[in-house]
Amino acid sequence: MFIVQGQGTRWRRGYGGGEWLGHATSTCVRAAPSAAVRRPDSGEGRRGKPVSRCVLRMSAAEDAPTLATTDPVAGSYGAAQILVLENLEAVRRRPGMYIGSTGPRGLHHLVYEVVDNSVDEALAGHCTQIVVRLHADGSVSVLDDGRGIPTDQHPKTGLSALETVLTKLHAGGKFGSGGYKVSGGLHGVGVSVVNALSVWLEAVVYRDGQQYRMRFERGDTVQPLQVSPDDGSAVPRRGTSIRFAPDPTIFTTQTRFDFDTLASRLNELAYLNAGLEIRLVDERATTPIASAKAANASAPEVDADDADDAREDGRRYHWGADAPAATTSASIDNGHGVVTPPARERVFVHRGGIAEYVRDMTNGKQAVHPEVIYLRKEVHEVDVEIALQWCSDQFTDIVLGFANNIRTVDGGTHLDGFKASLTRLINSCGRQKGVLKDSQNNLGGDFVREGLTAIVSVKVPDPEFEGQTKSRLGNPEVRSVVDSALSTELAFYFDQHPQVLTDVLEKALLAYQAAEAARRARDIVRRKSVLETSTLPGKLADCACKDPRESEVFIVEGDSAGGSAKQGRDRRFQAILPIRGKIINIEKSDDGKVYRNTEVQALITALGLGFKGDDFQPTSLRYHRIIIMTDADSDGAHIRTLLLTFFYRYQHRVVEDGYVYVAKAPLYKLETGGGGGGGGGRKRIQYLYSDAELERAVAALRSRHPDARHTVQRFKGLGEMMPEQLWETTMDPARRTLYRVNVEDAVAADQVLTMLMGDRVVPRRTFIEQHAEELSLEELDL
Repeated sequence: MFIVQGQGTRWRRGYGGGEWLGHATSTCVRAAPSAAVRRPDSGEGRRGKPVSRCVLRMSAAEDAPTLATTDPVAGSYGAAQILVLENLEAVRRRPGMYIGSTGPRGLHHLVYEVVDNSVDEALAGHCTQIVVRLHADGSVSVLDDGRGIPTDQHPKTGLSALETVLTKLHAGGKFGSGGYKVSGGLHGVGVSVVNALSVWLEAVVYRDGQQYRMRFERGDTVQPLQVSPDDGSAVPRRGTSIRFAPDPTIFTTQTRFDFDTLASRLNELAYLNAGLEIRLVDERATTPIASAKAANASAPEVDADDADDAREDGRRYHWGADAPAATTSASIDNGHGVVTPPARERVFVHRGGIAEYVRDMTNGKQAVHPEVIYLRKEVHEVDVEIALQWCSDQFTDIVLGFANNIRTVDGGTHLDGFKASLTRLINSCGRQKGVLKDSQNNLGGDFVREGLTAIVSVKVPDPEFEGQTKSRLGNPEVRSVVDSALSTELAFYFDQHPQVLTDVLEKALLAYQAAEAARRARDIVRRKSVLETSTLPGKLADCACKDPRESEVFIVEGDSAGGSAKQGRDRRFQAILPIRGKIINIEKSDDGKVYRNTEVQALITALGLGFKGDDFQPTSLRYHRIIIMTDADSDGAHIRTLLLTFFYRYQHRVVEDGYVYVAKAPLYKLETGGGGGGGGGRKRIQYLYSDAELERAVAALRSRHPDARHTVQRFKGLGEMMPEQLWETTMDPARRTLYRVNVEDAVAADQVLTMLMGDRVVPRRTFIEQHAEELSLEELDL
């Protein structure tokens, strides 16, 4: 699904230097400006006062950048200055080397590492159930019914095997061939790293009728191995429980685990391991809260500033179709207005494995063949699983690769082998059936894969991942293994199902013909790649800065909003790209129609997006912050949705790599004071972003100053705002609210786009009927 979040990295800088401030913990980062600077377009600003600013640098990297210096470092440099980090101290010193970052992604990676160990037990045939529990104290536990980590003395370390695994790097049963055939919890990152980066960790092993328990604090053993009889049940238990609390001195951005983020990954693991049951329980919801009855009886006074806090509390929104989590118990009111809400629980089990995964991904689409093609073969101890389905109303390919249950975002040799084998086989079959003539060139891989949704999952005994985050599989032998497995098994399938082959070939030929029709339109876009001419597409008002990392572009609707944005911006690093009305829905359009559209041409050329289907090159982007800034109404929401659809379908890596943002524009201006009657005579202006915020702010004002005068202005659009207002509410990096758009669940994102933006009416109507109660008719243009 799409995740729109406002967490980022906080910088304070002038125009020629920077100071690291740490990570932003709220949506709108109000960092103190380093100096008052003057906007070059207005000198001193329109009221004669210097306008302060600070650049909010919200990049994909979550660790502090290294700032170069030319000043010599004082002091001696000898053997005493060579630092040797023992045991887990190196992990605490450089956590980013082991978990990728110390932001939200790294935080959740801790849970994944513990879960990976349990999944490895399942791959070895010794585990059927995993329970992940989010506790009210902020800790998380992972319990499985596997064999339990061994507790006998390790021959090399002299410690128990349990303590060795938890305190020594590169220690585990997965480096040799005795404990596990394949494993995902490898590559130097494991439960010992989780131990090092936690305030405390408790490990409990149920094995041989005994209970073994140890406790650690920041990687150090504080409670040695304790053994006691396991009297927990009539049937002897087995398995491992790891419970830990992340260290806030390491994870300075946040230490609260997100339920939906964990649910997405655990659901994915359940797909990849058919029959494995994974439960996710959130006990944090059991914190007592005031009941609706009690809240209505005595509504608390809301300070005017609380409206901002309330807005910032909602900094994370899911754009997806996830059903509400199941509950394990009913809410209980104790009779005094205090309610204990039920814990959330989700159970993930997919007995159809990756074939069910693909079927769910293509749900709501028009399948070319009714059944998902599922292939499985083991070659040279490498287990290959492939599931495929082509859809006639899908114009891109979605191919997800996994190696030992780890999503290889950057591909690898398994996907290279899959694509090469599939292209060669389809062309060979096409010539055998006479669909492709001898005089015709082979169909390219893009045409063969158009409309394809596929999962390629391999289990490799000794995986070689490139990069600490395991983003690409590097084993060269896997390419030939996948190539061989696909060519033999898929050829056999086509022999048994000749109509499926015919339908797939027709789909590929249609893709080729559409591409030929679009080629001339692509050439038009290519010829317009020089942006320094006077005929800039979309009336782009460029910025002075030529460094994409320091530049940002606002995509706004119409000339009115574009005019205010151009006048209110800081032209040194902010560009403005107005678009005329609503762009075409790329979900329903072929490539020819897309490239002929004027507004789409403007977006492609101005932003440097390249061409659809080409490998994404971040170096071609002209701005590293692409900010969608639309009106705060239903039309603005529709334009925003069309733009998000365009970015994800045309060049999905732009979204996945964190270059796309959404600006939060105010809906109301509340002005108080300035003329007797209470309020102290001091004029105060407050910008509010929803009807609820306005109601709370007005109620708070009346409770404090019943006679205070106030006026409310509703902004019908960004074009109504003065340039100064647009700057201070939506564009000033020191005061604005930005949401970064991420994709955490590719399945949900694809399903939502297909359902809401595709050709089929019935799924969209069903969605509207299911969510009708959440709609506000006043916000709709009827």
